[in-house]
Amino acid sequence: MESSPSDAVVFAGLCLALGVACRHVLRGTRVPYTVVLLIIGVGLGSLEYGTHHQLGKIGNGIRLWSKIDPGLLLAVFLPPLLFEGSFSMEFHQIKWCIAQMILLAGPGVLLSTFCLGSVLKLTFPYNWSWKTSLLLGGLLSATDPVAVVALLKELGACKKLTTIIEGESMMNDGVAMVIYTLFYRMVLGESFNWVAIIKFLSEASLGAVGIGLAFGVASVLWLGYIFNDAVMEITLTLAVSYVAYFTAQEGADVSGILTVMTLGMFYSAVARIAFESDGPESLRHFWEMVAYISNTLIFILSGVIIAEGILNGSSVTADGKSWANLFLLYAYVQASRCIVVGALYPFLSYFGHGLDWKEAVFLVWSGLRGPVSLSLSLSVKRSTGKSIELNSDTGTLFVFFTGGIVFLTVIVNASTTQLILHLLDMDKFSSAKKRIHEYSKSELFRKALEAFGTLGNDEELGPADWPTVKGYLTCLNSNEGQCIHYHGAPESDSTLDPMKLEDLRICFLNGVQTAYWEMLDERRISQTTADILVRSVEDARDLASLEPLCDWKGLRDRVRFPSYYNFLQTGVLPQKLVTYFVVERLESACCICAAFLHAHKIARQQLHDFTDDSDISSIIINESVGEGEEARKFLDDVHMKFPQVLRVVKTRQAAYLVLNHLIEYVQNLEKSGLLQEKMKLHLHEAVQTDLKKLVRTPLSLKFPEKNSIHPMLGSLLSSVHVHEPLSSNSGEMMKLRGLTLYKEGSKPDGIWLISSGVVKWESNIMRNKHSFCPTFTHGSTLGLYEVLTGRPYICDVITDSVVLCFFLEDDKILSCLKSDPSVEDFLWQESAIFLCKILLPQIFEKMAMQNLRALVVERSVMTVYIRGESIEIPHHSVGILLEGCVKMEGLQELITSPAALLPSRGNLIFQNLEASGIENGSFSHQASSYLVEKRARVIVFDVAAFEADAVLSRRSSSLLTHAVDYPHRLSKENRGFVSLLGNFIPRQHKQYCQGVGQQTDSLSARAMQLSIYGCTVSF
Repeated sequence: MESSPSDAVVFAGLCLALGVACRHVLRGTRVPYTVVLLIIGVGLGSLEYGTHHQLGKIGNGIRLWSKIDPGLLLAVFLPPLLFEGSFSMEFHQIKWCIAQMILLAGPGVLLSTFCLGSVLKLTFPYNWSWKTSLLLGGLLSATDPVAVVALLKELGACKKLTTIIEGESMMNDGVAMVIYTLFYRMVLGESFNWVAIIKFLSEASLGAVGIGLAFGVASVLWLGYIFNDAVMEITLTLAVSYVAYFTAQEGADVSGILTVMTLGMFYSAVARIAFESDGPESLRHFWEMVAYISNTLIFILSGVIIAEGILNGSSVTADGKSWANLFLLYAYVQASRCIVVGALYPFLSYFGHGLDWKEAVFLVWSGLRGPVSLSLSLSVKRSTGKSIELNSDTGTLFVFFTGGIVFLTVIVNASTTQLILHLLDMDKFSSAKKRIHEYSKSELFRKALEAFGTLGNDEELGPADWPTVKGYLTCLNSNEGQCIHYHGAPESDSTLDPMKLEDLRICFLNGVQTAYWEMLDERRISQTTADILVRSVEDARDLASLEPLCDWKGLRDRVRFPSYYNFLQTGVLPQKLVTYFVVERLESACCICAAFLHAHKIARQQLHDFTDDSDISSIIINESVGEGEEARKFLDDVHMKFPQVLRVVKTRQAAYLVLNHLIEYVQNLEKSGLLQEKMKLHLHEAVQTDLKKLVRTPLSLKFPEKNSIHPMLGSLLSSVHVHEPLSSNSGEMMKLRGLTLYKEGSKPDGIWLISSGVVKWESNIMRNKHSFCPTFTHGSTLGLYEVLTGRPYICDVITDSVVLCFFLEDDKILSCLKSDPSVEDFLWQESAIFLCKILLPQIFEKMAMQNLRALVVERSVMTVYIRGESIEIPHHSVGILLEGCVKMEGLQELITSPAALLPSRGNLIFQNLEASGIENGSFSHQASSYLVEKRARVIVFDVAAFEADAVLSRRSSSLLTHAVDYPHRLSKENRGFVSLLGNFIPRQHKQYCQGVGQQTDSLSARAMQLSIYGCTVSF
């Protein structure tokens, strides 16, 4: 049967289908994927050539692919494999491992070539010249540990070893090809002296690196002009990898492998944050798919070529001597690898992170040979007759030996990698990581209960059956009822030792780095800032075992006041020029400090939630707090000297967040079916245009003349009855960090309204074990409860940053109570917000101030009870006793205000809620009902319904519902901006505006609006 070009497509499709089947069958096993592919390829080749071409079109396709030009084979498959491998490596690891990679790929390949060439010349009975022997030795020196690297990643081996092996393999391929080219030209008759050899090797290697860098710089600059178009970004990376390879290999006659490898490493170092929108994630998936397809085709094809070389070869490979020589050559290859690693071991253990003897042993065993060596041997075979040294038998032996070595190293070395790791104890987790794993498993049951509890009852279908649901969760069978803390391991159990500081620091820094990436996704920081911050974390991880947290060390030089800033403030220069120098130069430093403090705060909270109150976690948390001192001081200095800079930074962040919310909203409108594709594209393009303008030409923002107003003060000033007494006593003041606003036990003389900055509270009688971050931020009202009740201040309040605040004297507040009855309820509600965060931090501490005010407006009821009445707290709510005395049912002990009143039995959301541990007295109580002993004022919060609304908002596929129904309660920070999106649909916008108009009758609703929108809300 005559073959046609379309038969090659049939074989490619068959290979991909077989690859999918292998991936499916091998999922969950430790069998290397490429080992099975090679065996399949050998099997297909054996069927075709063993049956004398009786496989029809599949056989035609096999023969077409097996006769492919070796140069074309490398040009098609190598660029994507090399780019994916080098781009996926962490540049931070590359910096530490580059010296070891160069040693193994440079002197290592030369030494391996000499060793293999020598034994081939001296021990093999083929009478090859030194040039021919070194030619085969050079192409056998190209390692290709694809299978080993894949297995290392699956086993979670250290990144250092994975980076060394993968980087060495790519450099080895490039250097080996250069050496192969040198000896190949010498075999064909060209003559080289030592000077010419050194010149050739230098030009081919260094020239390739230069071309790779040039293409990297040009393509990254091009990427800068592509905005939010993942398709164009991905296509550009694919195109530049092929063009760079072709330019180097065919145009400049240098190593195309080294060129693409340099290009990929350059992208890893510079361009990992250059992709917009969902570009990075899409790029990663695309290159994983390309690498998977390329690996599948090239390894199956390698197996076919090996089978063809054995079954369709001459009588040279038919006798037993050739097979014996093959196994002898395999032993020589392993021995040469031992010599290379052994000779370079002193240097390998000195540079970078070093290399211990176990890693050196594994490095020897991971020296696989692959498609590059096989393709080069095919080139030799096709060149038979061009030189007297390259006859047909020599070409056949080259393919036979190379294919055999590829087969043996992949089958033997790769298949036994897991065994080697086990024998060297390199596949085991540390005791600390084991403890984390066990603790995480113990948390599964609690998280499952929480998830089930948030579902509530379905209005259409009713409740779900927990025992039945639990029956499907077999992963919980071994965890129910267990409570494991990794830091509480028994000392007698050596496998469950407490977590070491190094491991915990690394976990903490990983959390910090994740927070940076999330801030980049939200556009709270720029790509350049994110890159600076991430690199500081990577450097700190390397020193985790040597010193405390030190990620600020890499940022310190970027956060400072140059000396000429003081001159700019003298007034000699025009204000616009001063603004340019001040804002543009300080904006980056302020972003770095703010992001650093925010990420550390998130990581501290996560660490506290995960480890509770262990001593070892307290050490890390204290280190983190100390690390942020310089950042806080810098922001305080900026706040004092150039307060407008912080406003500019925050305003630009807000602009980014609003535009991103708009994009998300438009996309969800399409998903909900309210927008057709054409309408969606029109709206999406309009928002993208604004976002592009903001990115390309940042707004030249004018400093607002009007300062932000405190929500409570703004609400009161809007009331005609209280405007006059307050307007004359509401001047804003600045307090430096570390100043005490008022002390516990002192007589209240007024209230403090925080409009900007952070204050912390401390109390001897109300110290709460659940309060991890006892702070209040902008929008907080402090001291109001004490003024309303006439009691001494219940805690110390100390500024934790530069604070802009208002102070209102107590007589002014008390006069407001008499002027308007509605003001009294509003002030008690404001005081309840303060008490919530102090009495029940396990519920309210993480809530933003705007969400607390939304809770007051939408999900709270305040009631005054007289003596003898009974108070019942619903099972899904919590109450705060603001004034008066009550008793728990059946008990004589009086409960005085302030106190938290909890229901006796809560739903699953409150299942894990424990009473707060308060020293020298209890301020949290739990009972089925409470009896009023003295006139009592109680505010009840429906927390479960509020949380359920938030969960539904997060899970909803469309933001439209809560833009209409819950405009002030959204799932993310600054979520109030989403309500503005109703402008896209006139009907919803009209309903929303009507709702706002009704809510402004409430002072609490006005305070909530001011908390979200600031002074942009007009009344």
